[in-house]
Amino acid sequence: MNGVNIDHQQTFMNPTYTERQGQFLAYIHQYSIVNGRAPAEADMQRFFQITPPSVHSMVLTLERRGLIRRVPGQARSITLIVSPESLPPLKRVQPGPFKP
Repeated sequence: MNGVNIDHQQTFMNPTYTERQGQFLAYIHQYSIVNGRAPAEADMQRFFQITPPSVHSMVLTLERRGLIRRVPGQARSITLIVSPESLPPLKRVQPGPFKP
């Protein structure tokens, strides 16, 4: 696979998403280019430094809003539906203070 899969029949010309959702979409795209497959939720958890339920909730939200497609229960099955050109630049997450 060369990059991320895109469903060209349903690509949005002007996608509407929040800044945070845009960062998740940009991460999914960049991860797919670098690794040749979609990220697992655990990959997103590590990158964004958030809890597993938070990642899963975001994935469900992106799917519900028609920004991604996935196969529930199948690992690494996320497919972007939006055009990569419409995505914001991916910002590196700054680590917060250590909390024991």
